[in-house]
Amino acid sequence: MARSDYKFHVRKRVRYAEIDAQRVVFNSRYLEYFDIGITEYWRAAGVYDRWPGHDSPEFHVARAEIDYRAPMLLDEEIDICVRAARVGRSSMVFHFELHGAGVDDLRATGVLVNVHVAEAQGAPSPVPDEFVNLFEAFEGRPLRA
Repeated sequence: MARSDYKFHVRKRVRYAEIDAQRVVFNSRYLEYFDIGITEYWRAAGVYDRWPGHDSPEFHVARAEIDYRAPMLLDEEIDICVRAARVGRSSMVFHFELHGAGVDDLRATGVLVNVHVAEAQGAPSPVPDEFVNLFEAFEGRPLRA
C-alpha cells in the first residue's frame, strides 16, 4: 500500500529502552508501536469522545502480523500509519506501516485483527454499528465485509 493510502499517522521518537545491542529497534517493540498507533487512531476517529470513560466496546487482539523491511535507529523519528481495512461480523482488521518521519520510507508493515467481545472474558459478538460508523466516517469509505 502507498503511504498516501493512510489518512492517519502519529509521530514517535525511538527511545533508548526500545533498542537492542545493535542500536536498532528490538523486534517486540513493533507491536508496541502498533498499539500506540491504534490508540491514537481511535482517539482521532472519536472513540474516546463518544465513550469518554474509555468504556468503549471491548476488543481483543486475535492476530498480529509484522513484516520487517528496514531497521529503525535510536533517536530516529518514525511515523506510525494506521488505517481500518475492513469490518467483519465480530472482527476489525487494521493495517499499519512504519516510515521514517515525513517521508515515504517504509520500515515495516503490519496487520492486527481485533475481535469484539461482549465482556472481557466473553465470546466474540457482533461489532456495534455505532462503533463501525465512527471508523467509516473517519476513513470516508465503507468498511463492512
